[in-house]
Amino acid sequence: MRYLTAGESHGPQLTTILEGIPAQLPLTAEDINIELARRQKGHGRGRRMQIEKDQVKILSGVRHGKTLGSPITLVVENDDWTHWTKIMGIEPIPTEQEEEIKRKITRPRPGHADLVGAIKYGHRDMRNVLERSSARETTVRVAAGAVAKKLLAELGITVAGHVLEIGGVKAEKISYSSLEELKEKTEQSPVRCIDEEAEKKMMAAIDKAKEEGDSIGGIVEVIVEGVPAGVGSYTHYDNKLDAKIAASIVSINAFKGVEFGIGFEAARRPGSLVHDEIIWSKEKGYTRKTNNLGGFEGGMTTGMPIVVRGVMKPIPTLYKPLLSVDIDTKEPFEASIERSDSCAVPAASVVAEAVVAWEIAKAIVDQFGKDRMDLIKENIEKWNERARNF
Repeated sequence: MRYLTAGESHGPQLTTILEGIPAQLPLTAEDINIELARRQKGHGRGRRMQIEKDQVKILSGVRHGKTLGSPITLVVENDDWTHWTKIMGIEPIPTEQEEEIKRKITRPRPGHADLVGAIKYGHRDMRNVLERSSARETTVRVAAGAVAKKLLAELGITVAGHVLEIGGVKAEKISYSSLEELKEKTEQSPVRCIDEEAEKKMMAAIDKAKEEGDSIGGIVEVIVEGVPAGVGSYTHYDNKLDAKIAASIVSINAFKGVEFGIGFEAARRPGSLVHDEIIWSKEKGYTRKTNNLGGFEGGMTTGMPIVVRGVMKPIPTLYKPLLSVDIDTKEPFEASIERSDSCAVPAASVVAEAVVAWEIAKAIVDQFGKDRMDLIKENIEKWNERARNF
C-alpha cells in the first residue's frame, strides 16, 4: 500500500491516489467525510476552517460501495480557490501584469519552509514554496487515513487519539474504559482532551496566545488496539514498524518529536522498571504485565496496545511577526502575516491518527495478504491462533 498527494493550499483541489487497498473493503464518501470534519474542528482554529467545508469525491477504485483492488482517487476541492484563480493560475502571466497578479513573496517567515525551499528549488517567489508546504496538504492525508481506519475496523482494530498537553497545560485525569469511550469523550471536547479541568485551562491558554498574536503547541497521543503480535520485523532497519510510525508522525507539519510507551521517561528509570514482563494464559496466550514499551519490541508489535505520542511545535505564522531578511533587498523586516491558527494541536491529533492508521494498515496488508479482505481476515485469525498456542 502507498499513496501520493498533490495540490497547493490555494489551488483548485487536493488529490490523493491510494494504491494497494485490498478488494471488497466497504467504503463510502461518508466514511472519509467524517474524518475530514474532525480535522477541521478544534478551539484555536483560524478563518480558513470557516471558508472550507471539506468533502471528498471518490473518483476511482470503488464501485457500489466496495473497493475494487485498483487505485483509489480521492479529491477534496478548495472552496477558497475562487479568490485565488489569477494568483495561482496555471497559464503564464503577461509581463506587464506580473506585479499586479503574482503577489510575489520575497520575505521568508522564520520556522517555515519558505527560505530553505526557495534556495533548494531556485524560487525567487516563495509562494511557490509555502503553497505546497502548507498544512492544508494534511487534508488528503486524513482522507487516506480514513480509508486505512476503515480497513483496520473491518479487522477488529481500533484507532483513537487525544490531546495530552497544550501550551504547558497537561492533562492529568486520563481515565477511560475503552477506546470507544475515549473517542466519544474527545469528540465532545473543543481541544480533544478528556481531562475537563485541563480542557478549560488549555482553551484559556489558546485564547491568551491569540490575544497576544502568538501561537502554542502541544503533545498528542494515538492508541491502537487489536493489532496482532509480530507485525513488523527485526531483520532490517527499514522493516521495523515502530520506525515507520515514528517517521510518519514527524512527517506531519510542525511535529518535532515522537515517543512510544513511556518514551523518554525510560532514560530516567532502571531496566527493571522499564521492560514489560511476559505472562501467558490459555485464553489470551502471551501478553505483558505492563506496556511501558508502547506495544513494540524489536520493531515488531507485541499484541499490546500501540501507544505513540507526537510533539507539535507552535505554528510559526504569528500575528506579532519575527524578524527576517528580504531575499531581494537583503534588508531586515518583520515577517509577513498569513492567515493562520493560534493552535492546531486538536486538529493535529486527528492527522496523527490518520498517519499511524495508514502505517499499521500497510504493514498488516503486506504481511497477511494484499488482494482480498476476506483472505486477510482468515490469515489473521489463523495467525492469532498459532501465536496463542506457540
